Amino acid sequence: MPDDATDAPRAPLQVELLPVLHDNYLFVLHDGIRAAVVDPAVAAPVITWLRQRGLELVAVLQTHHHSDHIGGTPALLREWPGAEVVASRADRDRIPFQTRGVADGDRFSLLGQPVEVLEVPGHTRTHVAYHLPDQGELFCGDTLFGGGCGRLFEGTPAQMRASLGRLAALPASTRVWCAHEYTEANLRWATAERPQDGAIAARLRQVLETRALGRPTIPSSIGEERRSNLFVRATDAAELAALRQSKNAWQG
Repeated sequence: MPDDATDAPRAPLQVELLPVLHDNYLFVLHDGIRAAVVDPAVAAPVITWLRQRGLELVAVLQTHHHSDHIGGTPALLREWPGAEVVASRADRDRIPFQTRGVADGDRFSLLGQPVEVLEVPGHTRTHVAYHLPDQGELFCGDTLFGGGCGRLFEGTPAQMRASLGRLAALPASTRVWCAHEYTEANLRWATAERPQDGAIAARLRQVLETRALGRPTIPSSIGEERRSNLFVRATDAAELAALRQSKNAWQG
């Protein structure tokens, strides 16, 4: 389970990306002995990956309640019944198997590394992100994407604008681990919206090269999102709402 916040820092954790389903990513953090998983959509590939490496699952971090983020957790708990599940305490009704409810500003230690909880509503009303400040890692679920942001299923443009602003205020070198491979589609749309924008065009070229090699575009960085993500660059809620409406129409 997550350690007490007073534990002495250990060596940096390894972060591994596992692609699952159609375009989901889940993330495994480990120290070579113990592991934590972020947003396990499914269980089987996680179980296989951990067993092959002899790792013990001690924690699952959930950013929000959607099935393609929590779907694998019950099966993982059957394999590792002592694992702790960290999720928004305000979403206990939709993530009932959580064992540690968290809220904005909470801090805990995960495998010896400090974690900060950031409430980032917009995609859902209770969405949270997990920031590892010492390592410069951000696990943001479906709030911030490479070149985009999540659909507003339960929140408002103002909430999403505030949430993206909080994330964009993190150090530029922070690695952004978002839960879907949407970067190419997001940047194709952004290029259509801003055809003269050099930062967006340059990033799209790089992403196309990366995808042609079959590689993920994740992680990105906070600095890159500040430069080339139109939603992060939106100056107010009205602009973000207009961009979100355009993106929804472009997706069909």
